[in-house]
Amino acid sequence: MTEPILQARGLVKRYGRVTALAGADLDLLPGEILAVIGDNGAGKSSLIKALCGAVVPDEGEILLDGIPVSFSTPVDARTAGIETVHQSLAVAPSLDIAANLFLGRELRRKGVLGSVLRMLDRNGMREEAKKQLDALGIMTIQNPGQAVETLSGGQRQAVAVARAAAFGSRVVIMDEPTAALGVRESRAVLDLVLQVRERGLPVILISHNMPHVFEVADRVHIQRLGRRKAVVDPKSISMSDAVAIMTGAMEVPEEAA
Repeated sequence: MTEPILQARGLVKRYGRVTALAGADLDLLPGEILAVIGDNGAGKSSLIKALCGAVVPDEGEILLDGIPVSFSTPVDARTAGIETVHQSLAVAPSLDIAANLFLGRELRRKGVLGSVLRMLDRNGMREEAKKQLDALGIMTIQNPGQAVETLSGGQRQAVAVARAAAFGSRVVIMDEPTAALGVRESRAVLDLVLQVRERGLPVILISHNMPHVFEVADRVHIQRLGRRKAVVDPKSISMSDAVAIMTGAMEVPEEAA
C-alpha cells in the first residue's frame, strides 16, 4: 500500500471540559482527494486546525512523509508545504489579486531597490500571478491588478485556491470551498479542486455538501464524536449510508470499511 504523505495519530484536543478531538486519526495518500465529513461537533475543524498549525493538540502526533512534525503556528505548516484555504478565505479585499497571492511572501525588486529600499516587484508578482491563474485554468480573471473587492464570491475563492496551489508543495487543505456559492461558481471551484490534484498535490476537502464530496473525492473520511469512524470508498457506498454512519444511525458495512 502507498505510504501516506500526511498522517494524524491519536490527536486529542480539549477546550476546558469539552473534548473536541478524542484520539483522532487521519491518513492522506499521495495524489488523492480525501474528503472529511462529519456532523456539527464531530471535530472536523479542530482536526484540520491541528494539521495546519492553527491549534496545538494536547496529545498525539502528526507525521509528514512518515516523519513526526510539530506545528506551533500556521507559518510552521506553510513552511513544511501545507497550505490551507479557510472558509473565511483570508483575502485582503482592498489589495489586487497579485498582492493577495503573494500576501506575506512579497517579491522585492532586484538590487539596492529591493534589499535596501525594500521596494516590491509588483510587475513580477503580477506576471507570476497570471501564470498561476492560467495554470489552474481560471479564465474568468484576466487582470491580476484587479482589486479583489471587485470579484464575485467564486472568483475570490479561485484566488485563494490559486494561492494555496502556488505555494503548497506537499498538501492543500480546503475548508468548505463551495459554501455560500451559487451552482455555477461551485462547479468552477470543484474544477479547481480537481486541477490541484492533477498538478500532483493531494487535497483534504472538508465539506457538508454530499453531492460535491461524492463527485470529486477518492476516499471519504467520516468523523464522529472526535474520532475517525470510518474511511469509505464513495464508489462502494451510497450518500445516505455515509450520512447514516456520520450520524450514528448505522454501523460501517464491512465492504465499505
